[in-house]
Amino acid sequence: MSGGVDSSVAAARAKDAGHDVVGVHLALSRMPGTLRTGSRGCCTIEDAMDARRVADLIGIPFYVWDFSERFKADVVDDFIAEYEAGRTPNPCMRCNERIKFAALLEKALALGFDAVVTGHYAAIVTDAEGNRELHRAAAWAKDQSYVLGVLTAEQLAHAMFPLGATPSKAEVRAEAEARGFVTANKPDSYDICFIPDGDTRGWLAEHVGISNGAIVDRSGAVVGTHGGAQGYTVGQRRGLNLTVPAPDGRPRFVLEVKPQTNEVVVGPKEALDIAELAGSRFTWAGLPPQHPSDPFECEVQIRAHADPVPAVAVVRDGELVITPNAPINGVAPGQTAVVYVGTRVLGQTTIDRTVSAVPADV
Repeated sequence: MSGGVDSSVAAARAKDAGHDVVGVHLALSRMPGTLRTGSRGCCTIEDAMDARRVADLIGIPFYVWDFSERFKADVVDDFIAEYEAGRTPNPCMRCNERIKFAALLEKALALGFDAVVTGHYAAIVTDAEGNRELHRAAAWAKDQSYVLGVLTAEQLAHAMFPLGATPSKAEVRAEAEARGFVTANKPDSYDICFIPDGDTRGWLAEHVGISNGAIVDRSGAVVGTHGGAQGYTVGQRRGLNLTVPAPDGRPRFVLEVKPQTNEVVVGPKEALDIAELAGSRFTWAGLPPQHPSDPFECEVQIRAHADPVPAVAVVRDGELVITPNAPINGVAPGQTAVVYVGTRVLGQTTIDRTVSAVPADV
């Protein structure tokens, strides 16, 4: 129970369905900014108090479990390491993968519980053979199956998402209000929970060793300087300190971050179009394809709120290689590519490399 409206209603629905429910709030961060009123994350002291009030109304036991050390090691430190390597991580994916459905689930099962229930908008469907599949929620505008794409078959076997069939967030808020929950009109959490003021670049400057370096074009020519390569992301246009204009006078965008050489590579917008992406850290959400080494049709989604794109995927040389039918714009290593077949989440990979649809002019 995060202290938000979704997990509040999910807990109440689980109780109404006849389950023996215990509310658990995760204390994830010990960073001072996340503990104050007005923090924009999801694990503040006031969030824990709101969750306790809801649990009391539902009539279920409530506990706060301190996972802050595990969260720092598996999410915060991973976030720093990914940026140091020039990648763009998704900490919410890591939190679901390593905290909510790993550390939390492990403890829950050890204590005799059967499942972890969350307020995510996603659905679990059981096929004719009894295999569980992860699917999109009924309300596609609120669908959160993307951030759950890291779940494995074993984790899906112990997961419940009571909001999956709910047609809208407005209905969830109305239900919460009717139940008298203090969370009914509480704003959604946003930004990265351990960066409460939303200043990711400033936070990275404090936690990642940065130094001035060169901004180069695709040929390697120096066209500007930067104050720290880790502060730049693929697709960025604004805030580039360019001193040499492009020959055609057109804007340039960040195409690549190279922490090894402390360089930021820029180029034309069309060079952001990606013809292929691949990653070796892939998992399947339920049963894998029968023959993953044979190319298969699918859809790929690379951001939580991006539109899915038709593609062909194949497992080759230890990588899940995905070729979109049309180039995808602005894909960065470190992002997660989630593969769908219809509404089903088939699996995911952390993107290790990309291939531009526009060859570099050498």
